[in-house]
Amino acid sequence: MSEVTSKDGTSIAYDQVGEGPAVILIGGGPTTRVVNTAVADLLAPSFSVFNYDRRGHGDSGDTAPYTVDREFEDLAALITAAGGSASVYGTSGGGIIALEAAARGLAITRLVVWEPPYIVDDSRPPVPADYLQQLTELLAADRRGDMLELFFTRAANLPAEFVSPMRQSPFWPAMEDLAPTLVHDAMLTGDFSLPTSRIAAVTIPTLVLDGGTTPWLSNAARAVTDALPDARHRTLHGQPHNVDPAAIAPALAEFFAADDVPRR
Repeated sequence: MSEVTSKDGTSIAYDQVGEGPAVILIGGGPTTRVVNTAVADLLAPSFSVFNYDRRGHGDSGDTAPYTVDREFEDLAALITAAGGSASVYGTSGGGIIALEAAARGLAITRLVVWEPPYIVDDSRPPVPADYLQQLTELLAADRRGDMLELFFTRAANLPAEFVSPMRQSPFWPAMEDLAPTLVHDAMLTGDFSLPTSRIAAVTIPTLVLDGGTTPWLSNAARAVTDALPDARHRTLHGQPHNVDPAAIAPALAEFFAADDVPRR
């Protein structure tokens, strides 16, 4: 494990594997960099892969007060560690961070996003208008399990009968440790609408991927593609939101290895 120091002094932990052009991986939701380890290892033969814990996750710090800008400052610190520019892959909410970072002009050379969770139509219920408030109140009451259940049922749109047994699973306590970061994510996503005019500023080559198994996420992927000036869309048919690393790594490698990607 290595660390970089973000603008506000927060330590951001990351693993670096492989050699070649720099690629940075951004995870989403209540997870740590471990969820992207397999993708990093599959890309390592051709790329120098930086797989990091977002602030408040895993081994990274979480200096208060949190603001959304901190996410982009953290990514900027990783880009500096990677040599000053990098391709970026963001999965789920990490895809939103990647898009917003590119719109802000960070030195991203190519971008891939997997199923960024924007709500673009009525193919699913909207997230409650007081979602952030509910999370904040649950955190104040130290009801972290309820925070996770709220996230999975109302933001991720999973059926309650699927989520309830998860509370008895061995990985649930580790997710409860990460529950405070759901407040961060809610601040980032707002009402989950697609900021079409803002992300239209992303002019770098972008690949938007989905698995074709979750209609509202597939619809979001197509809407993101349509909003970007230099984007292409691809479906990895049959893949769930928790995409198989072996299915997505070849698509990432192919796109990031294109001739017009600057090499370090």
